[in-house]
Amino acid sequence: MNKLRILTGNANPELAYKIGEYLGIDLLKAGVTQFSDGEIQISIDESVRGMDMFVVQSTCPPVNHNLMELLIMIDALKRASAGRITVVMPYYGYARQDRKVIPRTSISARLVANLVTVAGASRILAMDLHAGQIQGFFDIPVDHLYALPVQLEYIKKIAGDVVVVSPDAGGVERARELGKRINATIAIIDKRREKANESKVMHVIGEVRGRTAILLDDMIDTGGTIVQAAKAIVEDGAKMVYACCTHPVLSGKAIERLNESPFEEVIVTNTIPLSEEAKKLQKIKVLDVSPILGEAIKRIHSDASVSSLFI
Repeated sequence: MNKLRILTGNANPELAYKIGEYLGIDLLKAGVTQFSDGEIQISIDESVRGMDMFVVQSTCPPVNHNLMELLIMIDALKRASAGRITVVMPYYGYARQDRKVIPRTSISARLVANLVTVAGASRILAMDLHAGQIQGFFDIPVDHLYALPVQLEYIKKIAGDVVVVSPDAGGVERARELGKRINATIAIIDKRREKANESKVMHVIGEVRGRTAILLDDMIDTGGTIVQAAKAIVEDGAKMVYACCTHPVLSGKAIERLNESPFEEVIVTNTIPLSEEAKKLQKIKVLDVSPILGEAIKRIHSDASVSSLFI
């Protein structure tokens, strides 16, 4: 472990510190500053020559700033002769633009993958990507982690006849996996999205009446989709509704919508730091994923299996 080093940017330093505590190592001494015009400057304050570097940086809001910060950190490490640079992206921004839904649009999930690779990354460690095929956008190895073990431990405490609900057809596989682990059936929300961040719930496919529903998704952004889904489930007779997601983006009117929603609890993880406003939301419960990330980093460093974490 004497060759392992962790560097963090300003996106989520608290998570990086927790990973360091799990591994029993201090974070790399570095400075992440800005010129008066907003230009980012990175300075590495100790030698990293030949080191196995892990750069912890979620590309969460402010997305573009944190992405640029990440690219400059990678470049600085590469020019400082780091042995290997693994980018730890607990939350991968721009992941929703993974295909051309309408003509003349960018596939920015691939663009970001190219930027990170060209900057000098040797490997990617991500958690709950919005779409699994994003792994194929990289020409370098990708280790895809899941928050499910941490979520599962907490969800098992929820009493009652549970049904796992996917808020759309794309999340069925995720819902089915959780349902299998807790011996629960699944349901699906049939919705139609007219434009970004706006969707209309059509109806619930599956039996939720008299049961405790767990709405499972990879992220909550504006909260519009998941809150509409919760209302539809309640209208169909569900006894209680919980939200469970990995990435609490919580932009726009998300806090207001969640506060007024029928959710008993909104279960999220610390892949993205909560804003001060979000921390005041009494319904929110934050689960810590640093042990999973820390264990994956340890295994990558020692060339051990990462996939066996989820068997």
